[in-house]
Amino acid sequence: MEFLDQASIGFLVIFLATLLIFGEIMVRTKGLFGLLGIAIMTMYFSYHLTSIDEGFWVVILYLIGLCLVIFDGKVTGDGTIAFIGILLMVLGLALPAPDLVYGVLVGLALIIAAPSSYLFTKMFRPRKMWEKMTLKDKLSSENGYNSMNEDYYELIGKMGVTKTPFRPTGTVEIDGKLFSATSDNLWINEEVSVKIISVDGTRILIAPENK
Repeated sequence: MEFLDQASIGFLVIFLATLLIFGEIMVRTKGLFGLLGIAIMTMYFSYHLTSIDEGFWVVILYLIGLCLVIFDGKVTGDGTIAFIGILLMVLGLALPAPDLVYGVLVGLALIIAAPSSYLFTKMFRPRKMWEKMTLKDKLSSENGYNSMNEDYYELIGKMGVTKTPFRPTGTVEIDGKLFSATSDNLWINEEVSVKIISVDGTRILIAPENK
C-alpha cells in the first residue's frame, strides 16, 4: 500500500472514507456506507501506524471524536459537541501523517467530506437524529405545529359580549365560551357587543361593534 505515501492519495482516501462514514450517520443505508467507510479508514490507519511511534491512541482519539459527533446528533443537537468531535477526528488523522503537508491535506479532506455527506439526504432516507441540526422539520400544521391556535384563529370576525370591563384587558364571551382578550388600550364597559378583530397566538383583540 505504498500509494498511501502520497499526500494526494491520502486526501482522496480520507475524503472517501469520511464521506461514507458520515453518510451512514446521515442516512439509512443498512450499514453499507459504514462498512465501506470503516474498511477504507482502517486501511489508512493500519498503514501509517506501522511507521510511526504515536501508536494506537490516535485511533482512539479519532473514535472519541466520531462518538461525540453521533452524541451531538442524538442528544444535544446544537453542533457544539460535534465541532469538538470533528477537531479530535482531524487530530487523529493528521498525527499519523508522514509530514505536515500530508497532515493538513487529510485534515482538510475530513472537514470537506463531513458536511458534503449531507448531500446523501437528497438521495436516501435521512435519519431523524439530524433533523434538529439541519432544521429539516417544517413547523407546519401538517406536522402538528401551529403558529396560531386554530380554535382561536376561527374566532376572527365573530361577535361577542364583554363579561367584564376592559381596562384594556378583560373577559369576553364568544359562542357561549369565555376568553381572555384585549381592547388595545380602549376602555370598554361590561355587557358591550364587540367584534373579534384579530388573533395573535392566544392574544385576542376586540373592538366595539360600532367601531
